Amino acid sequence: MGDKTIRYGDNVPGKWYTDEKCILCCVCSEIAPKNFTISDNQTHDVVYKQPTTQEEEFECLEAKEACPVEAIGNDGDV
Repeated sequence: MGDKTIRYGDNVPGKWYTDEKCILCCVCSEIAPKNFTISDNQTHDVVYKQPTTQEEEFECLEAKEACPVEAIGNDGDV
């Protein structure tokens, strides 16, 4: 599970985020491309858009479950 105390600052505000454990494997951006992408400095993945539909929420949940280093959280600011 992601840790909001080490949340990357370049995630958009909201409950979904990536944290500093991210290894840029891009699994999340492959599973949920409407919400995750590679950071501008290309060192980690970030949430660039919070989910707004049930489909996007489901894809984010799938991405969280597939993350090999548990760097995705959904307990940030709402």
